[in-house]
Amino acid sequence: MESSCPSTPRWNLDRPFLTGRFHQEIKGTSRFAADAKGFSLDSCSSGLENPIGCYDAAVQELIVTDDLLFALVGIEGRYISIKRVHGKDDAVTFQVDASMDLALQEFARRIFPLCESFLLIDQFVESRSQFKNGLVNHAFAAALRALLLDYQAMVAQLEHQFRLGRLSIQGLWFYCQPMMGSMQALSTVIQKASANNYAGSAVLNLLQSQAKAMAGDNAVRSLLEKMTQSASNAYLSILERWIYEGVIDDPYGEFFIAENKSLQKESLTQDYEAKYWRERYSLKEDIPSFLANIAGIILTTGKYLNVMRECGHNVQVPVSENSKLMTFGSNHHYLECVKAAYDFASGELLNLIKEKYDLIGKLRSIKHYLLLDQGDFLVHFMDIAREVLLKKHDEISVEKLQSLLDLALRTTAAAADPCHEDLTCCVERSSVLKGLSTLKDLDIRNVSDSNDLEESISITGLETFSLSYKIRWPLSIVISRKALTKYQLIFRFLFHCKHVERQLCGAWQLHQGVRALNTRGTAISRSSLLCRSMLRFINSLLHYLTFEVLEPNWHVMHGRLQTAKSIDEVIQHHDFFLDKCLRECLLLLPELLKKVGKLKSLCLQYAAATQWLISSSVDIPKLEEQSDGSLGSERSKPLKSRNPSQAQKVMTRNSAVTDSILKFEREFNAELQSLRPILSSSSQAEPYLTHLAQWILGVGNDQ
Repeated sequence: MESSCPSTPRWNLDRPFLTGRFHQEIKGTSRFAADAKGFSLDSCSSGLENPIGCYDAAVQELIVTDDLLFALVGIEGRYISIKRVHGKDDAVTFQVDASMDLALQEFARRIFPLCESFLLIDQFVESRSQFKNGLVNHAFAAALRALLLDYQAMVAQLEHQFRLGRLSIQGLWFYCQPMMGSMQALSTVIQKASANNYAGSAVLNLLQSQAKAMAGDNAVRSLLEKMTQSASNAYLSILERWIYEGVIDDPYGEFFIAENKSLQKESLTQDYEAKYWRERYSLKEDIPSFLANIAGIILTTGKYLNVMRECGHNVQVPVSENSKLMTFGSNHHYLECVKAAYDFASGELLNLIKEKYDLIGKLRSIKHYLLLDQGDFLVHFMDIAREVLLKKHDEISVEKLQSLLDLALRTTAAAADPCHEDLTCCVERSSVLKGLSTLKDLDIRNVSDSNDLEESISITGLETFSLSYKIRWPLSIVISRKALTKYQLIFRFLFHCKHVERQLCGAWQLHQGVRALNTRGTAISRSSLLCRSMLRFINSLLHYLTFEVLEPNWHVMHGRLQTAKSIDEVIQHHDFFLDKCLRECLLLLPELLKKVGKLKSLCLQYAAATQWLISSSVDIPKLEEQSDGSLGSERSKPLKSRNPSQAQKVMTRNSAVTDSILKFEREFNAELQSLRPILSSSSQAEPYLTHLAQWILGVGNDQ
């Protein structure tokens, strides 16, 4: 922050008589300069030439007392000098003439710590008054300057008493003692602050910790608390603007909340990590100890006010005289002010998002489309987009898919939903399993090797098609890119299950078309049983996903959102709902998901082969050549009554059909049975899998 601070004028550093450092920088030369200018020093010239030991004790006491009064304000005397400590630029020490009376030397050395403390404080005030040191140091220096004025007034009064002949060196020591502890405590604080170059929160924490350490000395503790209060006034004014207006007015970077201006609200719709809400405003490490317990509330309060301002609502927390943050102390009034500001900002933002921007309505609309709560539009869309979706994912025209989606939405009940225009479609580049491997923030168990996640070059639009939703500010705080990605993963899984169900329903209809024929004991009857088992499997899976996972969890989330007290609670409940749905929809269990995927693949292969299986079993090409009247008699002929070549051909075809059906049946049952131990072991850690295991075992026993 230093580069943005105004520079201190050079004359403030180059002219020591303006800074108070002249008594050190020209020490020992002032009297010679005075001689050069013709000033008369006859009154003290004899004293300067002789050591103080040549005088009797009474005269020595007068001279030493006079020198000590000068030393108390950082000026060298005739027999008391100021020396810099070697290696320490800011440290000084006072020395006396070695010939001085020993008793007087002892009195002087007792008073020297007070003189050194004054010099140290005076130097600190000068250095910390520069712009670059920040508002807290400025306020602290101003409080110290006021204290030094009182101190100098005391020295002036003592000098007046000395001039009247009423002050001895013992009296001087007596009057100095009350200030010794306070000045030394301040010098200790200043030494630590200077050594570590403290600013902002660090200065306040240092003052407060030092005040607590001096709990046994009431006067010193009160002084340090007063200094802390004075230094914190500037800091509290920054805090006040933040919690009442949502503005960071921090020219020197001292506030414990940092603003990242590079993050804009528009990033919420593209950034999967949703950094805007978490990192646009964040807490620094240096937090004042008296605000540490409520730092999170303070951060959140300003963030809420900022959201409303970004929405064009310049809402300001009502401020009264009782809500001013100019003091803090044991009465904890500042805590009540922060809490009141938080309650107001939280309530206003929550009401804005719920009422004006209709968060619940938007979430319900997303549930209709992405969680297939109202799937009539999807049935129509799958009918008209079938040919497009059967293409490879890199050959699909997204624009054509979007036009078909718009058509499906306009010609179904979805047209009555005002939010249906926000629905868009997209084609992903990878399958659901591959997409899940990129979710770093989710607890995905049993992640497979990357080789197992390699995509097939023949993956089609049915595996990669997804719906998306246009989310605008401020709803993008809740429904961020991350949340929308999770919705899309659930949709893609449901969409593919729906596709498998439709294909199996088509196969079942083909079987129902030949019910009039006597197929008992033939391959077609076995195929019919297999088709029914597959349909039961996929229907049970869809029932579990929709009625045992999505619906109950949605109602729980809806109830929690109604009672939420802040937007952060809304985000927490919404994210919990999505993570719970992902977990219970098997999407966070790759091993189980791959097994279900293999079962769905077998179902699709079987459905695709059904036409051939049935036509081969009932000899459809031949039947078409016969008239309706001869259909029954031709089928009723035994194989022996047919010519040998025809009988051989029929037997070969029936054998191939039977083998194909048995192969599908074996593979389906094997995959189904291999699912049982996985569900049993996983259900111990994931209790919701118990319900899934029950119907899986039911499908297996149905065979």
